[in-house]
Amino acid sequence: MSTRGGDERASLSRTPPTWPIVAVLAFAGACSSFMFTIVVPIQAELPELLGESREATAWVLTVTLLTAAVTTPIAGRLGDLYGKRRIVLALIAVLVVGSVIAGASQSLPVLLVGRALQGAVVGVIPLGIAILRDHLHEDQIGGAVALVSATLGFGGALGLPVSALIAGNSDWHLLFWMAAALGVVLFALVSWLVPVSTLRAPGRFDLPGAIGLAIGLSGLLVALSQGDAWGWTSAGTLGFGLGGIVVLVVWGLFELRLDDPLVDLRVAARPPVLITNLASIAMGFAFFSSNITLPQLLELPAGTGVGLGLSLLAASLVVMPAGLVMMAMSPVAARLTRRFGAKALLVSGAGAMVVAYTVAVVASSEVWQIALVNALIGVGIGLGYAAMPILIMHAVPATETGAANGLNALMRSLGTSMAAAVMGAVLAATAVDVDGVLVPTRAAFDLTFLIGLAAAIVAGGLGLAIPKPRRLPGEHPSLPDDVA
Repeated sequence: MSTRGGDERASLSRTPPTWPIVAVLAFAGACSSFMFTIVVPIQAELPELLGESREATAWVLTVTLLTAAVTTPIAGRLGDLYGKRRIVLALIAVLVVGSVIAGASQSLPVLLVGRALQGAVVGVIPLGIAILRDHLHEDQIGGAVALVSATLGFGGALGLPVSALIAGNSDWHLLFWMAAALGVVLFALVSWLVPVSTLRAPGRFDLPGAIGLAIGLSGLLVALSQGDAWGWTSAGTLGFGLGGIVVLVVWGLFELRLDDPLVDLRVAARPPVLITNLASIAMGFAFFSSNITLPQLLELPAGTGVGLGLSLLAASLVVMPAGLVMMAMSPVAARLTRRFGAKALLVSGAGAMVVAYTVAVVASSEVWQIALVNALIGVGIGLGYAAMPILIMHAVPATETGAANGLNALMRSLGTSMAAAVMGAVLAATAVDVDGVLVPTRAAFDLTFLIGLAAAIVAGGLGLAIPKPRRLPGEHPSLPDDVA
């Protein structure tokens, strides 16, 4: 008996530590989310810097969102087929190339190419979560997934003031050279510390499915992102939106006929997966609604009677603690998952966001009140985003975690895109002229908070409706039964 115990202890002592893997993948997640905020400090100045219209330079942010949404599910499937670490390294390499192009750019078309390539790195987050499932003990997965998921908010929140400082004190190209340097460091760390994934899915890559998904998603997301500028009933918005939906319907029918589809829609239609993905849309909507509204409240001139008149840097420092709260919730999320399950974690996260938006409706006229609201949203996202990958991984075969997490990440992106469109439309529709500045009314901001509140309630309701996944013959999930 003692010999056996000694052998087990010796075996455990020979097991390589897993914290470097978690740390590197968390760093990768932070770097990827940083790519979205890196241009925020210079967005308003780009028309003058590049000699282009404001509508044209808006694509500097939009093109990154489009690439991220399209690349994420495709990268997930490639990771399942050919190795997750290999695809993570490829995405980081694309980030470095894109950052170098953007750093050397002197015109808008070249900058857009660089920004589009930068967006591909977002696929490392669902792939990183799938790697955690492959290499970590089941007792470690909850906390590790929570930490990597939290970097979605942490990287952006921390990156915003850093970007503001750099843009305010140096040439704006330095932002992209910094991104390239981060990519080189990240590539080296992943190559050194993240082990090769030996778990592979059978089959081959569905190239027609990837092309169809890219076309359909691009049409839909262009309509959502540009609808406010083009007009929601304009030919361009309706053409891209309806065209994207038609392509996605045809794509879905095509995928159902394949033995090796890009996205296994039959697995995606299982109630635990489907309802979790729907909850992800609502959670992403509720999260990004605050990203649209709260900074505007902080930065609008105080003389308008609505805003608080903070600078971009000061506003960034007010919203930054939400990312820190998300990180701080990682160990809490792990303990709650082990004790109550991931389903309860998702519902708790939605509940925290319900409280946040309720506070926002009642009191959001002072800096400290907005900071409190943002911190509560950080709690909600820290819990909710930690729960969703666990729920997904428990409901799909181990060989499909990359694609399934990629699809879940896409659902969150769809929610954020919808939030940007809806919140932008609400605020723009009620804007009034105050000393030559178009300013949304206080009633408009209250309406956005109510919409965010409704989205959080929907996310919580869907979370309650998630059934316990049923194991099918031949499937051996590596997560314990009590996570859901």
